[in-house]
Amino acid sequence: MTHGSEVPSPCVNICRMHAPTGWCEGCARTIGEIAAWGKYDDAAKRRVWAMLPARKEELRRQLPSQV
Repeated sequence: MTHGSEVPSPCVNICRMHAPTGWCEGCARTIGEIAAWGKYDDAAKRRVWAMLPARKEELRRQLPSQV
């Protein structure tokens, strides 16, 4: 958590972009979401968090031994 935000970053320090999806293989965010995270308000951060489980599941299907 930074800047007094109540919504933590989903970053897990595995920072590789998955070209087919455009998502980070670690946190499943797009490069735009990663870059803008510090500017997002808590509501925007929660919207991103809400998308991550489905994205991570898709990454698991595509990279079963890595995620």
